[in-house]
Amino acid sequence: MTTTREIHLVGRPSGAPTPDLFQITQVELPDPAPGEVQVRNRWISVDPYMRGKMNPGGPAPYGLGTAMAGRAVGEVTASNAQGLAVGDWVFGDYGWREGYNAPADKLEKLTLHGLPPHAFLSGAGAPGLTAYSGLLRTAEMKPGDVVFVSAAAGAVGSMACQIAKLRGHTVVGSAGGERKLRFLVDELKIDAAIDYKQAQGSLAQALRHAAPSGIDVYFENVGGEHLEAAIDCAKPGGRVAICGMVSTYNAATPPPGPRNLMQSIGKGLTLRGFNVSQHMDMRGEFLAEVAAWHAQGKLRLTETVAEGLEAAPDAFIGLFRGENLGKMLVRVG
Repeated sequence: MTTTREIHLVGRPSGAPTPDLFQITQVELPDPAPGEVQVRNRWISVDPYMRGKMNPGGPAPYGLGTAMAGRAVGEVTASNAQGLAVGDWVFGDYGWREGYNAPADKLEKLTLHGLPPHAFLSGAGAPGLTAYSGLLRTAEMKPGDVVFVSAAAGAVGSMACQIAKLRGHTVVGSAGGERKLRFLVDELKIDAAIDYKQAQGSLAQALRHAAPSGIDVYFENVGGEHLEAAIDCAKPGGRVAICGMVSTYNAATPPPGPRNLMQSIGKGLTLRGFNVSQHMDMRGEFLAEVAAWHAQGKLRLTETVAEGLEAAPDAFIGLFRGENLGKMLVRVG
C-alpha cells in the first residue's frame, strides 16, 4: 500500500468557487493491478473549464466526495503493464491528487521534444493547441490580419498572442492591470495592450484607438463587453474564434448576449465556437512548431506556479481573480 492525498469536491458553488468546497483526503493505493501503473504526479493543471464541471447539471459533472479530475503530468513509480516503465513521464486526466493507479492505456507516455515536462500542461499542451487551432483553423487567420486577443496574459491568450506575432501579424491584447500590460508589451512584444479595467464602458473606443483600421480576427476568451467591442471594431468579413467566456462562468443567471450582434449581418462576420478536442489532428504539426520556436528562443512558456497539492484550491480560485500570468500550475511534492 502507498499513502497519498487527493482533493475532493464536497459542495457545489453558487457564484464564484470558495475554499470550503474542497477537502484534502488521505487514501491508500494498492499495488497496480495487471495492465495498470502507479504514478506520482509532479505537476497538475487548474483551468477555468473546471468551474462548469462543478455544477450538477453541467457536462460530465464532478461527483461530490470524489477527487477532482484534471490534466496532470507525473512519473511512473510502479508498473504492471507493458509499454510503461518506472521513471517514464506520463500525461493523464488524473489531477488534484498526489498519486494514483490507472490503466496504462488511459495514459500518454510523453516524448518531451526538448521541452520541460510541465510544458505539456501549458504552452505545449491544451492551452497552446487551443490557441494554435483557434487561430489557424477556426479563425482562418490570413496574412496581414490584425488580431485582437482577450485575456491576453492568460494561459491560452498568451500563446495566441505569440503564435500570431510569430506568424507576422499585428496583435492587440487586453488584460487587467499595469503588470499584465507590461508583460504583454515588454515580454510578448505585442503591438498594443488595453487595460480593460480602465476602459470599462469604453472598451470599443480603446480598441479603435489601438487598431484604428479595425480588426480581422478576434480570439474570444472573455465574453460580455469584450465581444461587443470586437464586433464594433471588426472589419467586413471579420472572424471570431470563441474559445471561452470567463466573465460569465460564475454568473448566477445567463448574461444577455451582445447588444450589437446585428452588425454581424452587415459586416458578414463569422462567429465560430470551438473546443480543442475537435482539433487533435493538428497536434503533431503544433508540437513540431512549438518545439522549434522554443529551441530558437522565440517562444515564452509563461507559468504561474503554486507549491503543493494543498495550494490547488486557492490556485483555481485565483484564476477568476486574474492572479495568473500565463498558465496556472501546481507543483506537487
